[in-house]
Amino acid sequence: MKHPHRHRRRRLLLPVAAATAALVGAGLTTFATDDTAAAATARQVEKLDRGVVSVHTGSGNLVSWRWLATDPNDVSFNVYRAGTKVNSTPVTGSTNYFHSGAPSHADYTVRAIVNGVEQGDSVHAVQFRTGYKDVPLSPPAGGTAPGNSAYTYEANDASLGDLDGDGALDIVLKWQPTNAKDNSQSGYTGNTIVDGIKLDGTRLWRIDLGRNIRSGAHYTQFQVYDYDGDGKAEVAMKTADGTRDGTGAVIGSSSADHRNSSGYVLSGPEFLTMFNGQTGKAMQSVDYVPGRGTVSSWGDNYGNRVDRFLAGTAYLDGSRPSLIMARGYYTRTVIAAWDWRGGQFTRRWTFDTNSSTNSGKGYDGQGNHSLSVADVDNDGKDEIVYGAMTVDDNGNGLWTTKLGHGDAGHVGDLNPSRAGLEYFKVSEDSSKPGSWMADARTGQILWQTASGSDNGRGVAADVYAGSAGAEAWSAADTTLRSATGASLGREPSSINFLSWWDGDPVRELLDGTRIDKYGTSGDTRLLTGSGVSSNNGTKSTPALSGDILGDWREEVVWRTSDNTALRIYSTPHETSTKITTLLHDTQYRTALSWQNTAYNQPPHPSFFIGNNMPTAPRPTVYTP
Repeated sequence: MKHPHRHRRRRLLLPVAAATAALVGAGLTTFATDDTAAAATARQVEKLDRGVVSVHTGSGNLVSWRWLATDPNDVSFNVYRAGTKVNSTPVTGSTNYFHSGAPSHADYTVRAIVNGVEQGDSVHAVQFRTGYKDVPLSPPAGGTAPGNSAYTYEANDASLGDLDGDGALDIVLKWQPTNAKDNSQSGYTGNTIVDGIKLDGTRLWRIDLGRNIRSGAHYTQFQVYDYDGDGKAEVAMKTADGTRDGTGAVIGSSSADHRNSSGYVLSGPEFLTMFNGQTGKAMQSVDYVPGRGTVSSWGDNYGNRVDRFLAGTAYLDGSRPSLIMARGYYTRTVIAAWDWRGGQFTRRWTFDTNSSTNSGKGYDGQGNHSLSVADVDNDGKDEIVYGAMTVDDNGNGLWTTKLGHGDAGHVGDLNPSRAGLEYFKVSEDSSKPGSWMADARTGQILWQTASGSDNGRGVAADVYAGSAGAEAWSAADTTLRSATGASLGREPSSINFLSWWDGDPVRELLDGTRIDKYGTSGDTRLLTGSGVSSNNGTKSTPALSGDILGDWREEVVWRTSDNTALRIYSTPHETSTKITTLLHDTQYRTALSWQNTAYNQPPHPSFFIGNNMPTAPRPTVYTP
């Protein structure tokens, strides 16, 4: 029997004092890993506060908090209510504590114990007094687009980052007009609006992308990340003539209207803009790469394929994040990698399936309606998993399966008994396998299911403790499958998102406005959202889902049905599992950044979380 992770290099953290001293002194530092002599470069991550939450239940409060990557391995914690310690012995085996009998308004802080010395108070707990917390919103005013197309606004996809450098994560929210269109649909739309919002509802800024950016799932992919390492996140978006930044300044021409009679924007300049995350000010705009060129060269003459955009964030040098902006996936694909340093864009590389280097090699036509970012070849640098092909950290093609376009893909340590990461994907082409799992390093197909239909949905995660590793399932298949492709019987009730919600490391099912736990005879409802709605039509996705606050378990964010708030739910269940905040696992953290891209997909960490998991690795990181 193979031992899980025996051949895997793991990123470990130096003791906090030594790591901090080394990193401050040298900026970027290289360390030896635990079980090979290979070096792991420290990656820049957010300097986060404790993220303490208090979730009230009928019998008390579950208090949970972040185990930061900058904490030592043997850190323990005390929990205080209004200055009085409530735990009898330090919390060592987890980062949560249930305070029985306490009222919903109890005020908690947490104090770390390092080398036997109790540290100062953390931030005060965010209170989930009814199991959720509302972030108040102010919807933009609706309007009427040409052709008497009236619209209002719905709170759509969200992302997060520390916009003002205070250690707390803030929300960046896309407002989508109710007349938004798929690229295949003609018609005018309202403008896309993007807000920067603190968790108390304070709006930092509002950006109006203007009439020359059409609204819909495939047009605006926004990235929120601290690209320059100044401790504050920036916001990157495609812009055009008439985009109005958070200070009211207009990019390009305020009077230009490049929309044609079908509502498409197929002429006029296209920009890539980096906005200041604290003020919403446009700091620099450059030409979007690639330009649209001849519309028909992308596969049709009316504007469907030319305006398919994807975006992500990746550690291409192994240490600092770069911005990924892409165009096209049905035919030609172009991916541009950008660095943001010193207030300026620099293009790192451009991958183009039409270039002499890549033409004829089967990289064209392979993209999904989303992308993934992961260090698939274990060289310390990230790759771009772009549907059925992958681009290396240096912008060269790494592999292609030539199995074509699909709607969903999942990269992670799906089979911990074999070395490296795996990739599970579904196919839209009825002549191709309906779904397949591959070695993420080489693209070698490990197993596949029968062809014959457009397989629109697929998920992979450890949702069933009765089978080792992750399970995989899809819309066109009739069975849940093991990590090696064997039939396990009944499929889960949904094929959508995922959530670590209860106390064990097996993942739950998130779909629409509910969370369920898989069972072989039927699924068990764990949460039904109250007064909330999911997004993106039949996609039924949340505004955002991931490890946002508290311990390593995942929060889910839905819009209220009247669009006056974002409602955040956090787990009320105790856990005995201790894992470093997933926000400091950069594969997971960058997944939260690309989650809003087109057809949203759930995040996966760089290591296996599930039944019988080995001790979770600790990341090698530094904070600005």
